[in-house]
Amino acid sequence: MILAAAAALRAVGIQYGLPFGTLLNPDEQSIVPRAWKMVHGGGLDPHWFDYPTLVLYLLAPFQAWQGAPSFLTARIVILVLGLGAIAATWWLGRRAYGPQAGVIGAVTVAVATIHVEYSRMAVTDVPLTLGVAIALGLIVAGRLEWAGLAVGLAAGAKYPGVFLLVPLVLVGWGKWRRVATGIVLAAAAFLASSPFVLVHPDQAVHEALRVQRLAREGWLGFEDDYPTPLAFLDRLWQGVGPLVVLAGVGLALAVWKRSRADIALASFTIVYFLDLLTLQAHFDRYLLPLIPAVGVLAGRLAGKWRVAAPVVLALLIVPLWWSAADAVRLTRTDTRIVAGAWIAAHVPAGAAVAAESSTPQLVGHRVLPLLLPGPKRATDPNRDVARLRAEGIRYVVITGAVADRVLRARDSYPREARFYDELASGATQVYEALPGGENAGPWVRVYRL
Repeated sequence: MILAAAAALRAVGIQYGLPFGTLLNPDEQSIVPRAWKMVHGGGLDPHWFDYPTLVLYLLAPFQAWQGAPSFLTARIVILVLGLGAIAATWWLGRRAYGPQAGVIGAVTVAVATIHVEYSRMAVTDVPLTLGVAIALGLIVAGRLEWAGLAVGLAAGAKYPGVFLLVPLVLVGWGKWRRVATGIVLAAAAFLASSPFVLVHPDQAVHEALRVQRLAREGWLGFEDDYPTPLAFLDRLWQGVGPLVVLAGVGLALAVWKRSRADIALASFTIVYFLDLLTLQAHFDRYLLPLIPAVGVLAGRLAGKWRVAAPVVLALLIVPLWWSAADAVRLTRTDTRIVAGAWIAAHVPAGAAVAAESSTPQLVGHRVLPLLLPGPKRATDPNRDVARLRAEGIRYVVITGAVADRVLRARDSYPREARFYDELASGATQVYEALPGGENAGPWVRVYRL
């Protein structure tokens, strides 16, 4: 019943922003076309290592019969993996603290806003969460060698899966031969799922570290955020609501009691959160691998005091309500799709158009991408109206998904903010799509130069 309800909740809105692969999550555009290319003559070498390769390999077979990259097909695969994470969390909680903890852990993952949201996106975070739940369950069960395989596959989905080695070592402390075997199997599983890391080691290291560096430097939109610990705690609250308080109590009990399950769950939670403290980009998806542990640690209280189970489950109504409200929003049409249709009908074919990221692909036009601003990034010289005119650009497409964040941090991005001022005062606005009614998403404006 939990899985059926979770599937229904995630299925609503799964087609949002299609056929464009940049509207629900821009990372889909980095992943799905590469998976499609693998089974359409491109080979298994991705020549790209921002993420490991496992998710590409999981998505690729389902792209084989598609004439073009199918974002819907890829999203369905991720949704199924998300349901797998719910089942794995049930098993983890049951092995750790008993049946009630299993149910509470599973329901937590099923309704957590972050997990529901990203289960509709063809990106790497939900597969990593599945790997985390399986690996922790195997560690709690004392199956260190199998846990090593799961750790390697989790890291093959996304590099932070490597932090699962910490609970593997701590739970296996003193059983060094088994621990060593688990670590070797983890390395083997990672390399089997991302074999071209060995073919292009310099590129793989450079690109993986570049992604980490960008996260540590920050990202557009987080300039006025809370300090890092509070920012991530705030996003965890937005993910599971007041359950986070009970999970904190469960974590404290785990640190105090230190059973095998306690050591596994507490050590992973602590080491992973400590890594988050090094980041200035406070994306909610970074918390996804913690959701199974959060649910099971909250369920620990029910395992200890049976009367706590109804209270814990009642608290999960809050994130369920939030997730349902978000699903309703995704039944509307994205403003950028509406704007894309207007552009196709009113902007002459072949016209030169400058467009920000997170806008629909403009087929039939010569598009100059406007680079996304960010901390420590050089200003895109094309964010200048006079320069665009000199380059023959006739139209500019901007969106609140970028502009609102820039203008909120005007002091950090003075040249980028001036670009929007120049458009407002020196160009002709010919179209605007606004959210509301049947539309959702950010505003979109089209200017003629």
